[in-house]
Amino acid sequence: MATTNIWQQFKSLIPEGGRTIVTITLNSGDGTSTATFRDGTVIRVQGESVPAGNNALIQDRVVKAELPALATYEAEV
Repeated sequence: MATTNIWQQFKSLIPEGGRTIVTITLNSGDGTSTATFRDGTVIRVQGESVPAGNNALIQDRVVKAELPALATYEAEV
């Protein structure tokens, strides 16, 4: 039965877990990679499908896709 609660319908459109762009710094050879956030934080993620030095999309510490290297801009508001 479909819910009529608008908030629940909205929440169902948003995927579970956060998605983040990182730079892959090392493929470990054991199915994991080392990734670096823009602020310099380093984490280990599952997956080696993205070569070292390239950007990747991760979700729940799992590599989901390789991303192109695009220019980034910061603006203070």
